[in-house]
Amino acid sequence: MTKYIIVSGGVISGVGKGVIASSAGTLLKSLGLRVTAIKIDPYLNIDAGLMSPLDHGEVFVLSDGGEVDLDLGNYERFLDVELSRINNITTGKIYKEVIEHERRGDYLGKTVQVVPHITDAIQNWIERVAAMPVDESGEAPDVCIVELGGTVGDIESAPFVEAMRQFQFRVGHDNFCLIHVSLVPVVGSVGEQKTKPTQMSVRDLRGAGLSPDLIAIRSTKPLDEVVRDKISMFCHVAPEQVLAVHDVSSVYHVPVLMRDRGVIDFFRRRLSLDAINIPSDRRAAGAKHWDKWIEFTNSYVRLHDTVTIALVGKYTNLHDSYISVYKALEHASIAQSRKLEIKWIEATHLEPETLKTDPLKYHESWQSLCGAQGVLVPGGFGSRGVEGMITAAKWAREHKVPYLGICLGMQVAVIEFARNMCSMPDAFSAEIDPDTKTPVVIYMPEISKTHMGGTMRLGVRPTIFQPGTETSSVVRKLYGGKPSVNERHRHRYEIDPQYVQRFEEKGLRFVGRDESNNRMEIVELDTHPFYVGCQYHPEYLTRPLTPHPLFLGLIAAAIKKN
Repeated sequence: MTKYIIVSGGVISGVGKGVIASSAGTLLKSLGLRVTAIKIDPYLNIDAGLMSPLDHGEVFVLSDGGEVDLDLGNYERFLDVELSRINNITTGKIYKEVIEHERRGDYLGKTVQVVPHITDAIQNWIERVAAMPVDESGEAPDVCIVELGGTVGDIESAPFVEAMRQFQFRVGHDNFCLIHVSLVPVVGSVGEQKTKPTQMSVRDLRGAGLSPDLIAIRSTKPLDEVVRDKISMFCHVAPEQVLAVHDVSSVYHVPVLMRDRGVIDFFRRRLSLDAINIPSDRRAAGAKHWDKWIEFTNSYVRLHDTVTIALVGKYTNLHDSYISVYKALEHASIAQSRKLEIKWIEATHLEPETLKTDPLKYHESWQSLCGAQGVLVPGGFGSRGVEGMITAAKWAREHKVPYLGICLGMQVAVIEFARNMCSMPDAFSAEIDPDTKTPVVIYMPEISKTHMGGTMRLGVRPTIFQPGTETSSVVRKLYGGKPSVNERHRHRYEIDPQYVQRFEEKGLRFVGRDESNNRMEIVELDTHPFYVGCQYHPEYLTRPLTPHPLFLGLIAAAIKKN
């Protein structure tokens, strides 16, 4: 029988449920257990694909093309598993499924209601996903972690809370464990830790029929013993069921902190984990993985030398918009014994118009760009900031600064090269200017122009390295000389193949293409130490213990430049 760990949250959103859920999974994996994860988002959208990054953070893309909440990126990175689109449940998906059943007549003329039809659909979905393999073994997971998005007490999350209330009886007491994540704020100049918000949050949870097995307390500093005892008393749990999770130097230390607090032993007792038959090879693999994790966290603490990367983007006001890019840079930096320092540059601030409207921001942004050891331009949509990105690509090319362009970042690098090296001053993207005279970036013919949701080129696609790149391609060397690689994509526009020969004659080589040989995937500049663009999103496949090759290449080139 699968074990289920539900992670709910109280007081405020963004309290850290995703990190607690991922950390719990990491601890269970260290025992040799197979772990999967589900994120429940109570919004009405079918998926996260059409949400603004400034509203909801990054849209994470899975191998099957699912556009999902950024927390699934956390799960994949921490657990080193491959999830699918159905690992992200939304209110929109549930209601769509139930309405489709009703239209087919599956409910036999009954009145369709939130209880039982919506709540049953939620429970069925969770059990269905929990049985799906997430690794190459092809076996069902032992544990499924379910993160309940939002905050307990929200109107939109009420059907999911009720479904979990019913679910605890469906699967049985020994197979259901609830972690409630709450916040203890510090109020006043004396720094007093206040428990009342947590008390109210747990009261709301109990009022909905759920009792927490663990209360994970987030706080800026270690929890005072008297505060822990107070939470224990007023929230009706034993002191050892109050888990203090204060701010630490990195999220990678949270599993270590939780293990030190006795969470593994608690799971063993609460979920009867010792009754699960775990083969010795899996136990050994779990222990080895944990040893590597400890080594990784220890190396993070010992970092002193820095590497500075300028991230020139459209959504830098919310750093979560680029969380996978940030993590990929961080993983690659740690692997090369460097502490990452990112200069967050809003692309519009590099444009001449900003010099007129806000000279201070303009000069600060250029100072950050010029002081960086490497430049990264990530993906994005729309016209805002594109000229600033083109300017950043030009600066990196001319000054031999290591450059990595991802998706839109590759496209702007090609536009810049066309304008300044190929005598094509009008070169532009049809996305930005549909009437441009020289559209070096065009709309892909197979993509729908009437429906936007889920219609991009999404998910894992192969990239084939071109003949003759075995020794000449920087990127192919980073990939270990492989003839092809599989990477995740998310785009509607592509480089127009009719201009490729002209670019290559000037030294901009398209070393990786799709199976048809007409879609450009990887570009390199011959006369530059590291000037690389890729149409895919390499950040989606980074892992703490196995950084992505392209980010390793960027960081290595940046260190070498210094």
